[in-house]
Amino acid sequence: MKSKNSRLDSIKMIISSKEIGSQEELLQELAKEGFQLTQATLSRDLKQLKVAKAASMNGNYVYVLPNNTMYKRMTEPHSASEMLRQPGFVSIEFSDNIAVIKTRPGYASSLAYDIDNNHFHEIIGTIAGDDTIMLIVREGCTRTSVKQALAHVIPNINLIK
Repeated sequence: MKSKNSRLDSIKMIISSKEIGSQEELLQELAKEGFQLTQATLSRDLKQLKVAKAASMNGNYVYVLPNNTMYKRMTEPHSASEMLRQPGFVSIEFSDNIAVIKTRPGYASSLAYDIDNNHFHEIIGTIAGDDTIMLIVREGCTRTSVKQALAHVIPNINLIK
């Protein structure tokens, strides 16, 4: 049996990658991912995730995650389990004592949380959006030392040039 957290992550990935207009459609997508649940359980999950409905670009009402009424849809959707196997981190760029991390949609907030809770000496703090994190780097810290610190929460960061 798959865990609730895994199910909630799958719901977020499905909603962010496809235009889902009903709980029935979402239940079908979850079934493809191996989740068997009742409509009542799904309803509670949607409430916990604070999922809402908003008009999409074509005028249909679809589920959206909080603060994302015009949520970015992927042009080539993948299955939720496939997306969960891929890391959320996309890239990092530096400008003086600021670093900008790009993530897949929906990953920035949780990644910033992990960064902040590790209390890295090199990083003063973060500000996160949906797919972007701004890091304030402590004066005197090198880009290499920041990447080395971040490697604790972003294992593939050193693969990025």
